[in-house]
Amino acid sequence: MNYAAIKKYDIADGEGVRVSLFVSGCTHHCKGCFQPETWSFDYGNPFDETVEDEIMKALEPDYIAGLTLLGGEPMESENAKRLYPFVKRVRETYPSKNVWCYSGYLFEELMEREECRRLLKLIDVLVDGEFVEEQKNIALQFRGSENQRIIDVRKALKRGFI
Repeated sequence: MNYAAIKKYDIADGEGVRVSLFVSGCTHHCKGCFQPETWSFDYGNPFDETVEDEIMKALEPDYIAGLTLLGGEPMESENAKRLYPFVKRVRETYPSKNVWCYSGYLFEELMEREECRRLLKLIDVLVDGEFVEEQKNIALQFRGSENQRIIDVRKALKRGFI
């Protein structure tokens, strides 16, 4: 897996001050995407142990609320498989921090794929749905278009989605 960027002080992609990992690779190709360069799975740099350690260190301060995964598409199969052990490490090391994930896939679609279902169990909040330029609304908090949903994954899973 490659990644496009890491933001160590992000306040736009989830509640509080966050560390955000922008992964590479996306098959949605949404019209009006704000980062079309991340569509390529080869874009950016390899996500390796050194990068993991850098993110873990950035998550350490008390004022950091958590980690956000976005891209690209974190829930593309190869990305989800690679992110699972990393997010598991984050959860074990920083149990009080939360994890947000932005995906163009719908929650229901992700639940049908084993590698995504495993990763979802480690995520607190999912912003789902493709960006739809015709439904763009800059007044929305944490979303780009009206069709996207903010899902409390823990509550959804307790209601029997697994």
